[in-house]
Amino acid sequence: MKDIEKELGEIAENFTRLTGQAAVIKQIAEMWIEALSVGNKVIFCGNGGSAADSQHLAAELMGRYKIDRAPLPALALTVDTSALTAIGNDYGYEKVFSRQLRGIGAEGDVLVGISTSGNSKNILDAFDVAKELGIRTAAFTGEGGGAMKEKADLCLTVPSSVTNNIQEMHIACGHIICGLVEKHFFGSSK
Repeated sequence: MKDIEKELGEIAENFTRLTGQAAVIKQIAEMWIEALSVGNKVIFCGNGGSAADSQHLAAELMGRYKIDRAPLPALALTVDTSALTAIGNDYGYEKVFSRQLRGIGAEGDVLVGISTSGNSKNILDAFDVAKELGIRTAAFTGEGGGAMKEKADLCLTVPSSVTNNIQEMHIACGHIICGLVEKHFFGSSK
């Protein structure tokens, strides 16, 4: 019991410190709203658990978050195993997101890169391509932000260097952003 209580206390402390990122969370929501308002899309990418978070957040926008409503255009670059493995095999793993982005990204879209370290080479490469294409970028990282902090237009740096705690905060922040976006377009849930 003591171990569980200790871990829950650490998680609660992380979320209390996360309130210092409220302004960045709001700015990222506004970035998504601006893109979606003019018919653009939100594109997500990440590796491992962050790949799962990418898919989760894209699904919240395409499906529903809290209210029944029209879909919002979003996708995760992590879901097409044939594209991932073909690109990885032919061009290298660092190109698995950037090559897809070149094929489906459009000026005015938003690319969200999720990385606990902030140093994922394939996301950094995708951020470079995003800049070339006129796609704005938002990074979800851990403490410090890594190299993504310098490349992203906006960077959410959650207050932890522990992978699982970073991921817990990333999905919570993503949910908050999805809620703000949904409220903007469709009003509040009942």
